Amino acid sequence: MSELDAARLAAVISPLRRALLAATRAAARLPELSDAQIDVIRALPRGTSRGPAELAARLRLSRSTVSNLLGAMESDGLIERSPAPSDGRRVVVRASETALDLFDRFDSANSALVAQATAKLDDDERSALTAAVPALERLCAVLGGDTAESLDAPRTPTDASEETR
Repeated sequence: MSELDAARLAAVISPLRRALLAATRAAARLPELSDAQIDVIRALPRGTSRGPAELAARLRLSRSTVSNLLGAMESDGLIERSPAPSDGRRVVVRASETALDLFDRFDSANSALVAQATAKLDDDERSALTAAVPALERLCAVLGGDTAESLDAPRTPTDASEETR
């Protein structure tokens, strides 16, 4: 088995995400939504509301960054703020119908673009990507702290096989 080139993987992730975002915006004729705005909308699916502090924690952003982001999104009609039902001194945020409609268009175009692009790859490349998806999901969880495991803790083969069942 070959050694993972961590630097190469890290160097491709950001440009891949930016390229996909730009291509998706163009394909769906979407306004300039930033990655962060898309992440906020994704964190506020239909029928949900969250406080700004909860959004900041969920998105792993500072409260001040989320506050600025929400201010801009509110000005653009992408989110709505209201008093929290349980405590009128607090505020909760929900995505507007406009934002949710934009996100639905984004999500659909994003998936279609990935399907079209991967169709141009050969069978071995598609197989490699298919096999890599669970590992990338896990890498995201480990880096994001979504797991109780330490970054240092190696996984046992048993752990890996149980997740694929």
